Amino acid sequence: MQKPFITSWSGGKDSALAFYRAVKQGHVPIALFTMFEEGGERSKSHGLKKQILEAQAERMGLPLVIGEADWAGYEEEFIHHLKNFKAQGIELGVYGDIDLEDHRLWVEKVSKQAELDVLHPLWQEMRRSLLTELVDEEFKAVITVVDTSRVGEEFLGRVFTHELIVELEALGIDACGEEGEFHTTLVDGPIFVEPLPVEFGNIERNGQYAMLEVKLQPGE
Repeated sequence: MQKPFITSWSGGKDSALAFYRAVKQGHVPIALFTMFEEGGERSKSHGLKKQILEAQAERMGLPLVIGEADWAGYEEEFIHHLKNFKAQGIELGVYGDIDLEDHRLWVEKVSKQAELDVLHPLWQEMRRSLLTELVDEEFKAVITVVDTSRVGEEFLGRVFTHELIVELEALGIDACGEEGEFHTTLVDGPIFVEPLPVEFGNIERNGQYAMLEVKLQPGE
């Protein structure tokens, strides 16, 4: 049954592939939903600036809805937005989790309070099959954050290819980065009407994390 949906949008490969699959199943996208730190400049999940996420949403023909909260108020703010979506006639929330059971249970809990159905299109699939689909369907996802205790900075700026998948597997980590080993930024793919006009800047470091600056090209 077709349902209008929102996607919990990180700006990275997993939320993009989940969105893509939901659309292919016949569901109807209404909006993207991203959480930010209260008054913050970057998204909580992937550390992306608002203008990058807005540019992605624009290329998907969808509005971007932003929630803002510190961790103490995160759940309350999340539920508030889910209830607003429900009031607008949206019936379904789409999430890109693969096998983080605690997060799946949390999503189901908050969605139940808003009376929204939940869809996890990637749930418990083999990592290699998901990543192969990503590459074969011509998504262009760039590694923009790494946990340097597990992934070297030399992976920053790398685009997902079949070769990169093999390299990540050889490190002995989750090649999807499900445990936070790295994060990606989607810059092109079948869900965009045109590529994201981005350029990459300096590497910023915060503790064990290294982040590649992602910005729009001048004039965008």
